[in-house]
Formats: sequence, structure tokens, C-alpha cells
Amino acid sequence: MAYKARLKEFDAILEQDVVKLQQLKKLSFHGIPDDQGKRALCWRLLLGYLPENRSKWDSVLKEKRKLYNQFINEMIVMPGENGRDGDVTFGDHPLSINPEGQWSMFFRDNEVLLQIDKDVRRLCPDISFFQQPTEFPCGEIVNSNDIKRLHTRVQRRVLDCANVERRGLGITKIALSVKKASEDYAPMEEGQEAHWEVVERILFLYAKLNPGQGYVQGMNEIIGPIYHAFASDPDVRFREFAEADSFFCFTNLMSEIRDFFIKTLDETDHGINTIMSTLLLRLKNFDLDVWLKFQQQDLKPQYYSFRWITLLLSQEFPLPDVLRIWDTLLSDEKRFDFLIYVCCAMIIILRNQLLDSDFSSNIKLLQNFPPMDVQVILSKALELSQRKIF
Repeated sequence: MAYKARLKEFDAILEQDVVKLQQLKKLSFHGIPDDQGKRALCWRLLLGYLPENRSKWDSVLKEKRKLYNQFINEMIVMPGENGRDGDVTFGDHPLSINPEGQWSMFFRDNEVLLQIDKDVRRLCPDISFFQQPTEFPCGEIVNSNDIKRLHTRVQRRVLDCANVERRGLGITKIALSVKKASEDYAPMEEGQEAHWEVVERILFLYAKLNPGQGYVQGMNEIIGPIYHAFASDPDVRFREFAEADSFFCFTNLMSEIRDFFIKTLDETDHGINTIMSTLLLRLKNFDLDVWLKFQQQDLKPQYYSFRWITLLLSQEFPLPDVLRIWDTLLSDEKRFDFLIYVCCAMIIILRNQLLDSDFSSNIKLLQNFPPMDVQVILSKALELSQRKIF
């Protein structure tokens, strides 16, 4: 009964001519129902993709989805594939030294694509979703005799993925303990594509459209939950356009957390180092004993919370739990301030083990957070946030 009543509360808000976003945030903060596509619709609103005025939804969606198709048509193109008449590289030679040439750009893109391809082939290995075929493959891509498939452009024998440098996240730091599958996902046959291939295209287009930032390892963990929520929508009218909608919601989310991914902004007010310092300060106020233990062991927040914060906890919990956590994070009035309380709660819940263990055991524990009910963590975080120590 309580669940049905909660569904009715969401319906009452979402069916208004003008959705009251503050009411939606307040309700979503405590979790969004999994069924009836509620989460996917709420996230579109919470991430600023859909306007509050329902009468504008159709026109906004039509415009954005058309724009995304243009991105695919203009940027997922192989140099020289179309012959003389339609050749985007006509007059340009693969060995040209012109840094602005189409071939030069193609080779630079491949360096970025290498890392994207590597990351998306191992996305959420604990579930089979990303290995499965999408109902709505991009026809122009999957019926091109593999010419336009991005993964075919990756030349592993030429490019060394170990040479991809950090542009903001710190690849070696973020991968301190990575829960990944040992085998890559396989591409689909002609006419089909797996969900991971769709995610690869989204990330590649994002990198192309944001050259100042590009792609940084870990962004695949940000797009993953969004795409999963949208591609699992029971409403086929929305599910069909999961790719385009995910791209724009991901872009909006990245505009809010982009400072985490840009090294030159590490020390700014919204940079990752400042946020980790805030976490440590709050831990000191909430649990002095644990803080002192960390000081004694020189257990710095970079060793465990770097990944927690930058990836919004997407690697610390199974995907269903991540979706629940993100309901709260995306509803946070002080966008992602609550994330710091969640991180504090995670540490404090483990306080007895942390106080009794040595440095190496504590590092291992924090980098491989033990399975537990995330509602316990969120409830503890809410309790901490209401103490208002500072």
C-alpha cells in the first residue's frame, strides 16, 4: 500500500501542466520507483533535459533527437569511405602533415577512441545488460559492412592504451581497485549492436563536441547508469530514443561535475582536492577517532575517496544500488553536497573495522567497500547532514 501511495505521489507531480521541480526533488530524494518508467522520466527532469512545462516536452524532444542524429551523420564518418563525390577527405592525404587535415583529425580521434573502446567493453560486468543487443540499433551504422562501427577503427596493435594521459582524472589513481571482467564484450553481427556499442558512440560524440575536455577514463561509469535507466524504460516511445536522451542528460551532468575531470581545476573551490579536503574536515567533526586513525596511518582521502567522488559512487556498488543512490544525488538541492555526507557515512559505518585494522587492511576495505543495504548508508548520511556541525 505504501508503495502504491508513493507512485500516486509521483503521478500527482508529473501529471501537472507545469511540474513543480522542488516538489519532485523532495520526493525523489528518498528514492524513485523502479517501475512505470518513473526513474527515467524524473532523471530527464532532474538533469534539466525536459522543461518543467509539459506542453513543451514534445517539441524539445523532437528538436534534441533531430540534433543528435545530425551529430551521428556528421561525426561518425570514416575518411575516404564515400568515394570522390562524397569523400570528406578529398584533397587530403593520409600522410599529410597538415594538423588540421581530415586524416590528422581521424588519427587523433582514434587515440581517444582506443580508451573509450577499452572502457565500455567492460562496463558493469556484474550484469549482462550492456552485452545484450539494443532493440533500436542505428541503421546507418549497423548496416554499413562494419565501415562506420567505431570499434572497427581501434587498432590495438598500433596504439598503446597505456600512453593515454590524464586530462583531469588520474587514470592510475582511479584504477586503484577496479572491479572489472577479465574478458571484453564482443561486438554484434551486421544489423545489430550491443548496448555497449551505443554507449561508445555517445562518449565518442561527447569527446568530439567537447575538445577542451575530451574523454577521460571514468566517464563511461557516469553514462552507464543514465543509459541503463533510459534503455530499460517500459515506455517504448522513450526507450526508442534512449541514446539521444542519454547523450544530452550526460552532457548536462558533466557540465556540473566537469571540474572533477580537469586537472588544472583541482585546487579551485569546486575542484576534486577541495572536495576531498571538505570530506576529511567533516569526518573530523563527525568521528574524531576515525579521523585520528587516518592521520596516524597517513591514510589520505586520495587513496579511497578520489574515485568515490569523481564517479559519484558508481563503481562502489551494484548498478541497482547506484541507481538508488543517484535518485538522491540528482535530487540534492545543493547539487552533490550530499555526496560528501554519503562518503562520510560509508566511513563511519565501517568505524570499528577501521579502528582495529592496519593501513593496508584499511586501504583494501575502503577501496573494496563491503556489500550492504545502501538505504542504511543513505539514512546515516541524512542523519549527518542534519547535524549541521558547520
